[in-house]
Formats: sequence, C-alpha cells, structure tokens
Amino acid sequence: MIVHLLNEDPCIAEIERLPEPEDNNITLLYPRRRDGKPLHYLSPGVTTVVFPWHRINFLEIVPQEEKKEEIAFYRE
Repeated sequence: MIVHLLNEDPCIAEIERLPEPEDNNITLLYPRRRDGKPLHYLSPGVTTVVFPWHRINFLEIVPQEEKKEEIAFYRE
C-alpha cells in the first residue's frame, strides 16, 4: 500500500486488513520510503505505526507481486 500523508512524501507499508468505514485510524506494518529507505520521522527499528485518518490524504492499494512460474522449453 502507498500511503500519502499530509505534508510528507508518500510511504510504502503493508497492512493486515483493509480499513473499514468506521475505523478512526490505520495500522501500517514496516513503513518505509518508496525507495526502501527508513522514514526520517520514525525511530530506528520501528515496525508498526498507527496513523489517525486526519493525517492521511489518500491510500493507493497495490496488489502484491506473485512469483510467476517460468516455463522454459529445452531441446535435447
């Protein structure tokens, strides 16, 4: 998921479930910058962050990349 926070660069994180309409916040797992580097406003080693909805502009839900099985044809 790509999270667009107000007045910050977007960050990437995983979530356990999609947020429900009645939720007041969202829990993000392993937040990081889009290039994979740590976020400058989090302490080193942080793995879970809870953001209130008023800090989030919008969310982009990106499907996980699945490992594709490669089929190769070889001639003997």
